[in-house]
Amino acid sequence: MPNPTKQLLFEHFARIGKAAASPARLEILDLLAQGEKTVETLARQAGVSVKNASAHLRTLRAASLVESRREGTFVRYRLADPAVHDLLRCLQDIAVRQLAEVRELMRDLFSDPEGLEPLCPEELAERLERGEVTVLDVRPEDEFRSGHIPGALSIPLGHLRKDLESVPTGLEVVAYCRGPYCVLSVEAAELLRRHGVRVRRLEVGLPDWQRMGLPVEVGA
Repeated sequence: MPNPTKQLLFEHFARIGKAAASPARLEILDLLAQGEKTVETLARQAGVSVKNASAHLRTLRAASLVESRREGTFVRYRLADPAVHDLLRCLQDIAVRQLAEVRELMRDLFSDPEGLEPLCPEELAERLERGEVTVLDVRPEDEFRSGHIPGALSIPLGHLRKDLESVPTGLEVVAYCRGPYCVLSVEAAELLRRHGVRVRRLEVGLPDWQRMGLPVEVGA
């Protein structure tokens, strides 16, 4: 005979799966892993309407995946726990391992025409300590302010396209963005290479860097 308590437990487990079962909500979680955001910022960065972003946030809050706080006239949202980012990354990694379609898309998006392997966090930390690289954060400015690799320059991808001269060229440049499934650093590296800059990209994003216990700076 089924155990009702066990059944109820698995129903609550399923609440998390149901809340995450939306491409838009997964992207919102990915954006919130970069730091607190208003619904207006989330809507703009996720490419959805404010109304839809609000509805997705209500679903995520009901499953205790996100939290909010009021700041003046604004409401700022954040991940309810760092483990929510772990859940997101686990879903992404399993999709890469188990779905051939995802692996094909990954090859199309992240293959390097020059055959350069992405830089791992440990190697970047060592090279930073030796002063051998310039680190470039190509995420939006609000995400840079929420946290960034110490010493990184903030040049969002949109600004980089218009102002390549602002990138120092004396050292090899290492670009990073939101994570291993974000294309901002890929596009930045391609753009810089076309203009003769020595560049590689970091294989992880700021949330992964931070979860590894590596240092993070906050502020402009």
